[in-house]
Amino acid sequence: MEKPSRVATAFEERVYTAIRRIPRGKVTTYKHLAVALDCGSSQAVGQALKRNPYAPEAPCHRVIASTLTIGGFAGHTDGEEIRRKLRMLAEEGVAFTDGKLADPKQVYVFPKSR
Repeated sequence: MEKPSRVATAFEERVYTAIRRIPRGKVTTYKHLAVALDCGSSQAVGQALKRNPYAPEAPCHRVIASTLTIGGFAGHTDGEEIRRKLRMLAEEGVAFTDGKLADPKQVYVFPKSR
């Protein structure tokens, strides 16, 4: 694994470790990820993902909005980066229809910690 160009914070490292657990062919939401990290802010999760130095090994493209829409990617909410996120997910068998996740059963919910 390449060394990141900047040092990630402890919180960011927790985010990157967690997203590595999302199986191929599944997505999670910013909210599910925040809950799994015991973090009250889906936005903080999104900001950490925007700075992900480990992509694609830490698959930030597998995180979508709670509305089951695509959300953001690489700091963008439209344009080529979103098209790239959609392509990456499609290659993993995750489809979107009319802007929403086609199969809600593909949402990965992190197991509750003990």
